[in-house]
Amino acid sequence: MSVKATHPDERRAKKKGRVMWGFLYLFAFLAAFGGSAVWKLKHDPFGGEFQVSWNDSVGRVYKDLAYGQGKANRFDLYVPADNSKSSYGLIVYLHAGGFTGGDKSGDAGILTWLCSKGYVTAGINYTLAGDENPDASVYSQSMEVKASIPVVIAEAEKLGYRIDEMAISGGSAGGCLALLYAYRDAGDSPVPVKMVFEAAGPSSFYPQDWKCYGFDRGSEESHAAARTLFGVMAGKTIRSAFGTPEYEEEIKDISALHWISENTVPTLVAYGKYDKVQPFESSQRLLRALEENQVPHDYYLCEHSGHGLQNDNKVYGQYMRKITEYLAAYMPVK
Repeated sequence: MSVKATHPDERRAKKKGRVMWGFLYLFAFLAAFGGSAVWKLKHDPFGGEFQVSWNDSVGRVYKDLAYGQGKANRFDLYVPADNSKSSYGLIVYLHAGGFTGGDKSGDAGILTWLCSKGYVTAGINYTLAGDENPDASVYSQSMEVKASIPVVIAEAEKLGYRIDEMAISGGSAGGCLALLYAYRDAGDSPVPVKMVFEAAGPSSFYPQDWKCYGFDRGSEESHAAARTLFGVMAGKTIRSAFGTPEYEEEIKDISALHWISENTVPTLVAYGKYDKVQPFESSQRLLRALEENQVPHDYYLCEHSGHGLQNDNKVYGQYMRKITEYLAAYMPVK
């Protein structure tokens, strides 16, 4: 039997085609993810239940405080009007935007609402991926968030609010980063992390789950596309075969799933069944891992919604009310 040799130019053309295919998937992902983060509180279908009229009788906000040298290394700090307590819990909320857009200012509604309950709250910006920051990745963003927490706590203490515990949250891209801090970095936190709550954040990167991008096809092109996207997100070249322990180790830096253990903090999440941006199947892996490790958790499934959780107001309202229950149980106001 004869074997037909492949000309070097032909091999290079095929390789170039696979890379180009991968980048087409990448651009489609970023466009979808960045444009999909439309959150309930901005449209307020709940009659103001999760909003507060912000004024000096409720609290004060200190904007654009620096936590690093980067242009985006800024945070907004909200402190309650009552500064008489011996200590306070901190709630950090990380903004959505597909890792390429968004800003802490867009989360003022939830930050003021939570602050009105007696917590110090903070919205944190991170360096966005894009042409201006070609080296930015989910991993580098997560490390910026990690670096910001001690500075946020120190700034609160300068203002007379001693922080002795914290929770972290976010939506979409911010949800991914919140899970990473709560699961991967909690051991390095300057104060104990008591809980995490988030909506629609990606937590794992198995090509067979990412059907919404065709990564489950098992072809050279789909694998090239998955490697390109996951590699850009991880800030490294993915070399190991999918489905192997070596691959899981490579992707671990940005995959919250691989940090779950019996010591993982209580977790509250919400996901859409028809999410075409962050795959629903990925959230099911997260749910199973929480169950298997007996982590206290609640998982809210929006059965009629996509990434924005837009068609399940009743379920989303339950998720929002559960936030207050989790705070009362795991980080009550003193």
